[in-house]
Parts: sequence; C-alpha cells; structure tokens
Amino acid sequence: MKEMKTDTLWDHLHWLTVLAEQGSFTRAAERLDVSKAAMSQKIKELEQMAGVLLVQRTTRSMRLTSAGEKLVEELREPFARIEQSFFSVRDTAGPVRGLVRVTAPVAFARQQLVPLIGEFLHDYPQVRLQLDVTDRIVSLSSEGFDLAIRHSDRLPETHVALPLCDTRTLLVASPAYLAAHGLPVMPQDLARHNCLYYPRGVEAPRWSFVSGGGDERIQVQIQGCFATNNSESIRDAALQGLGIAMLPDFSARAALADGALQQVLPEWQAVEAFAARLWIVRPWAAQVPRAVTTFTHWLRARFDG
Repeated sequence: MKEMKTDTLWDHLHWLTVLAEQGSFTRAAERLDVSKAAMSQKIKELEQMAGVLLVQRTTRSMRLTSAGEKLVEELREPFARIEQSFFSVRDTAGPVRGLVRVTAPVAFARQQLVPLIGEFLHDYPQVRLQLDVTDRIVSLSSEGFDLAIRHSDRLPETHVALPLCDTRTLLVASPAYLAAHGLPVMPQDLARHNCLYYPRGVEAPRWSFVSGGGDERIQVQIQGCFATNNSESIRDAALQGLGIAMLPDFSARAALADGALQQVLPEWQAVEAFAARLWIVRPWAAQVPRAVTTFTHWLRARFDG
C-alpha cells in the first residue's frame, strides 16, 4: 500500500467525485481541464493509497466498484459544504465575478438572449458566461450547468424554477404563400393548407385551438411537406413560402416585425403545442454564487413583460 500524503489526498478524492459525476474518464478530464492520462493516473494513485480497487475499467466504459461508490457517497456532502463555504466567503467581498454555465433552447438563445449578452458582460466585466445552445433537456448537475432556460411545463421537482417570461404559440405564414393559397378564416381551413409542424410521436399531426373567448375548442388534423424538431428551421421554411407554421412567439418575433411573416388566425389561440412560459431552472443549493444570482436577476428584469 502506498504511503498516504494528506496534502495530495484531497485532489485525488475530488477527481474521483468528478469521475463519478461525469461517468467517463474523457468527460471527467475535460471537466477538470486535464489530460485523460493524468486523470487515469490520479485514480490509480488513489487506489494504491486506499489499497482497494475503486474503479472497474473496460475498453469502452467504467464503473465504480462498491468501495468506490461508498467513498464517493460519503464524500459528496463534505465536499459540497466546503464548496459552499468557499463561495460564501469569496462572494462577500469585491465585484461580482466567476463563471456561469448556462444552457438554453436554440431559437430563444440565438434570437433573444445572445443579442443582449454584451449588455450584461459590460455591466459585470469579471463574470464569464459559457452558453450551451441546445433543444436537448440536459442534466444540470451531471453536466455541470449552473442554470437552464427551459421552455417547458414539466420542471424537475428537485430544482429551483423561477418564471422568466410568458410565451404564446402563433400561426404564421409568408405574404407570398397566403397570396397564392388564401388566408384561413377558421381553424378547419388549415386541413386544406400545407402546414409546417413540430413532430410529436408517430400519430398523425393535429393542431388544437381555443377561441378568443375560450368558449369554443377545435382540433384539426393537418398535413404538410416539412416537419422538424427545431422552431428556427420551421420558421425558415415558412419564410421560403412553403406553408403555414406553428411557432413559439420568440422564434417568430423578428420576422413578424419586419413583415416577412404575418400572423394567421390571430383570434384563435393554439394550445397543447408549446409551453406557455419560459423558466430559469437551477439545481437546489443552500449557497448560490453571486454571479449566478446576479445573472438570474438580470435575466428576469430584462425579459419581464
């Protein structure tokens, strides 16, 4: 058994917890900004100090042994307390600083968030933002994100969720398409149009609407030549005059403002398509870094209304 040196033991233990969190040597090395070889060597040294195998390795995967799982589980709470204590002390003095890792939907990030990022970074020059743009629902804790902007009605109960802004689902089409194919007057008219839609399962696509007063509900089976799971791509197809698209308002806003698209059936509200609100979601923590709370407050103030 290798002699234990406590001045280096803490690094080894921390690297093991990161490996357990990330689930692979490659991702753990990327998270710690070290080489995969260095990551592997650190775990081997820890196993030599412990005198027991902690990680079971194969050519394609890794998993913790029972001893490794027990050690990681017992380390989780004290390491969290140490991290919280450090951030608490550091954040009490000086300007707001630090890295904030954020994930956000593609259309919202590109069209609404990124154009405003310069304003925030100008006001808080010691804060760094790392933005992951994806429509995939990521795991904040396992992938190391501080915040997620989610366009969803299903929010994790184990996280803190704060409303960012309300959204609406709109029907839009290009003036050229409407001139060639006519303007729908009622939702039922959509059955005769080429509809550009977000696919949801294998069932035939249907759009649902309620009247402005909410006293009438209509469901229409639609058809169309193009479907995709990205609202920007649907918008771009509508801009090409391919058909009538159903979009969240933040994806259509700029094109509506400059007249490239116009709203269809404005007196009818689409339902059961996209969520009615954007949320800011973060993992629960007793102590949240000032940079994270500052960016959260800025987002809510900037998008309020």
